[in-house]
Amino acid sequence: MNSIAREAGNTPARRKGFWRTLLGQWQLMLMSVPMLLYVLLFNYAPMWGWINAFRDYSNKRNVAKGITPWCGLSNFEWLFGRPDFIQSIRNTLAMSVINLVFGTVSSILLAVLLNEVRRKSFKRTVQTVTYLPHFLSMVIVVSMAQNIFASSGPINGMLATLGAVKEPVFFLGEGKYFWWLVGVINVWKEVGWNTIIYISAMTAIDPSLYEAAAIDGAGRFQRILHVTLPGIKSTFVILLIMNIGHLMEAGFEIQYLLGSSLVRDFSTTIDIFVLEYGTEKLNIGVATAAGMFKSVVAIVLLVGANLVAKRLGEDTLI
Repeated sequence: MNSIAREAGNTPARRKGFWRTLLGQWQLMLMSVPMLLYVLLFNYAPMWGWINAFRDYSNKRNVAKGITPWCGLSNFEWLFGRPDFIQSIRNTLAMSVINLVFGTVSSILLAVLLNEVRRKSFKRTVQTVTYLPHFLSMVIVVSMAQNIFASSGPINGMLATLGAVKEPVFFLGEGKYFWWLVGVINVWKEVGWNTIIYISAMTAIDPSLYEAAAIDGAGRFQRILHVTLPGIKSTFVILLIMNIGHLMEAGFEIQYLLGSSLVRDFSTTIDIFVLEYGTEKLNIGVATAAGMFKSVVAIVLLVGANLVAKRLGEDTLI
């Protein structure tokens, strides 16, 4: 028995060292080089620019002369004393949470419905129709939304026909509607694309589980509740952790294109704040500090969500 245990412990895979394994899989390593270089070049190399968050760019004459003295944490102190920056944090978190909830629920619901469809031709047609908006430019999507939600658009026309409103609703000019409009537009554009991974997870569920549930008398809804949803639980947790890490990224294009001076207090996100102070006001130090704050908070949220999932015994990223 001892000899058998020793032979099992000394398998070729265990005897190989790290470098021998690496060399043995050189084809895979070679294929990963372009992606590794991409990540290093566009994700890690720009982090050197964080040094600007600790320099003073407020004096334009000194900046023109190339003089940017160290200022410590004064950019961060100034930043958190600005009501517009606090407002941008509120807007970013609000729209991110709305996108996360609406996007996740709609994606799972559509994936479950498609998984229950037995006619493959109809299923493929629905998948194709729902995937297509993902490939549309955000400029086109926002232009369509502006026409649909305009005072004379089809939404107001439908509401007036149903007697729900007496006067057209100014969807595009009232801040209380802006966050929800962003959520609806994002769902319409991305719901089909986001269902791909859930449908893939559902195809990996053992069909015998559905058969056993049917034999036990479970209806279609009960099979969804007790077989399908538990079967995609690990996928849901992993995607949720990743999405929580992106809570500080509510988007830029849709808010920038759909926003106006009328809804500025509700449309300005951290990314728009960074753009304004970095390119229009040329205060690179403040803009870098805002971007750095967003990145650090995103890392904290990602690690925190991962730890919570690990404590609950769920699959994790780290």
